[in-house]
Amino acid sequence: MQYKTNNSDFDVWFYEAFAEETADLKRILPSHIRAGFTEKTIQESGDQIPRAPIISTRSQSIIPIHWAEKVSGILSRSTGFDHLERYIRDAGKPVPCGFLPLYCNRAVAEQTMLLWMALLRKLPQQTNAFKTFYRNDLTGYETAGKTLLVVGVGNIGSEIVRIGAGLGMNVLGVDLVEKHSFVNYTTFDDGIGKADIIVCAMNLTSENAGYFNHDRLLKAKKGAIFVNISRGEISPSTILLKMIEEDRLSGVGLDVYDHESELAESLRTHRESNSTEVRATLALAKKPNVILTPHNAFNTAEAVARKAEQSIRQIDHFLQTGKFLWPAPITVNDK
Repeated sequence: MQYKTNNSDFDVWFYEAFAEETADLKRILPSHIRAGFTEKTIQESGDQIPRAPIISTRSQSIIPIHWAEKVSGILSRSTGFDHLERYIRDAGKPVPCGFLPLYCNRAVAEQTMLLWMALLRKLPQQTNAFKTFYRNDLTGYETAGKTLLVVGVGNIGSEIVRIGAGLGMNVLGVDLVEKHSFVNYTTFDDGIGKADIIVCAMNLTSENAGYFNHDRLLKAKKGAIFVNISRGEISPSTILLKMIEEDRLSGVGLDVYDHESELAESLRTHRESNSTEVRATLALAKKPNVILTPHNAFNTAEAVARKAEQSIRQIDHFLQTGKFLWPAPITVNDK
């Protein structure tokens, strides 16, 4: 028996569904599931009430608190679920939440490699120098023999470790749970001073927000490269901008951002933001040794296909049982 809660024209409404993702979702959508789609976030859509009993977002939508009384389930098409945890805590209601833990590990890991290699080889400066064909100050570095520190060795971090090892790098991993036999684990304090490239691949929790602060990054080797592909709140842009301007880091690559929802909306609407984090990110974007991408590391044809297939499986399972196949492991402390 299908799980229904109201008389909506839709079973599920997909927010933040870009064109390629929508095409894949529609291609495999079974006839018994009624779905609607928009590329907008919830706040950009202006929706005052949910359009369906199940809503599906990525990580940039701000779900209104009062929707917790109106929806039967929330599916985030993401590997992270910190935003769901915050929402359930703030709403004070245990709405069933699902996520997609395994669809994009390789895609994100490869983008991580893309960022650090482009920064090592000064790719932004190289492409700019084509205008004059001068090659002064373009000398980069090879990856072989460099030390890669992966902070957070989960599903994505472990793929980054494998790629780094395949490139002949000296790879070190930092994690609270040392579960992979192929990882050379170390502590953060022991690894940070050795690293030529530092990668943040940690899940965001209430304990590690702002983890890469000024004091921690001062422990890094001068000239190290920093890459974050997990959550921007772990490495505030205000701190990274300071480290770049102080010439402590030689390069920064980001696919995620502190205050990302505000940043995305500001860029899409061309409205200025008062957020110091958004302003710092925009200042970073002007630096020649910084590469910023629009939370797009997951976006390969293979990963998007897996994402669509797993999303439909999640929704179909929920409609049949009232539970998600992969429920977000949310823990909210009782007050």
